[in-house]
Amino acid sequence: MDKKRKIYGTCETCTYYSYDEEFEQYVCDVNMDEDEYCRFLSNKNYRCPYWRDGNEYAVVRHQM
Repeated sequence: MDKKRKIYGTCETCTYYSYDEEFEQYVCDVNMDEDEYCRFLSNKNYRCPYWRDGNEYAVVRHQM
């Protein structure tokens, strides 16, 4: 498997993907500009440069 493919994941696994109680849905907390957001919505193969692994166990394993 290509290393670049391993680095990126889906929004659901991203650290910045969190539940907003006001809107009662999950949202991305990254402040993208309008061009980046349009690319993200229009291209299904677009890889978000802000994606961070939200797996807390992986972070702890890395620290050990």
